[in-house]
Amino acid sequence: MSDGLQLIVDGAVARLLIDRAPKRNAFNQAMWEAFPGLVAEAMAMPSVRVLVVTSAAPGLFCAGADIGEFARMSRDPDWRKLNQAAIRRTQVTLARAAKPTIAAVDGDCVGGGCGIALACDMRLASPRARFGITPAKLGLVYPLHDTKLLVDVVGPAQAKRMLFTGLLHDAAEAQRIGLADVVADDLDAAAATLTEAIAAASPHSQQMSKAIIRRILDGAADDDPASSAQFDAAFDGADFREGVEAFLGKRKPVFPDR
Repeated sequence: MSDGLQLIVDGAVARLLIDRAPKRNAFNQAMWEAFPGLVAEAMAMPSVRVLVVTSAAPGLFCAGADIGEFARMSRDPDWRKLNQAAIRRTQVTLARAAKPTIAAVDGDCVGGGCGIALACDMRLASPRARFGITPAKLGLVYPLHDTKLLVDVVGPAQAKRMLFTGLLHDAAEAQRIGLADVVADDLDAAAATLTEAIAAASPHSQQMSKAIIRRILDGAADDDPASSAQFDAAFDGADFREGVEAFLGKRKPVFPDR
């Protein structure tokens, strides 16, 4: 645990809670540094099938970086280097986490907060969610890795619109451009429905599919010996055996933890 962050595990679902409501869940340096370790901790638990990143308090997600801290410290090049490295570790660790990840957004999701949501596999939003990336309002430049996450989700034209203007988009607009996958009045219920479906399916299939999609996003366009071997190996795996036995037995499969 860390001040401002909590990792709560309930069965197959781990929740990484952003808990700094007085600052609209803005991230300070300590939070950026702690976040990757909490993601790694959740991924290392065999019982965990899915990670949900959300706010501990309703009506919030994350307002981005703590601008007060940034204004005080950003003229120090050593601090700036540490800050940039910590933010990058957070984004890369979350984007490349082995198991499915979901951002459940119930409020402003801005700047680095939007980057965290983009690094998740899926984004659920309540009607009061707002999304934006605002370096143009501060004269800053969004990092290439984080910009690629945005382009992968919304495409280059919408990414340019967001980055050029720094405007906030409501939940309906976010869903229209592909930034929010689901908009639901009852965000908790929507998240529960999705996590239950993920937890019931094959973790081996999910993790291999996620790895393949990541390779595609990183530029792969066809199978190679490694991906072909993964495809073939699945037929000898425990999840395939359980899936077939459950289908033939007309019961729900119970896949082993990983």
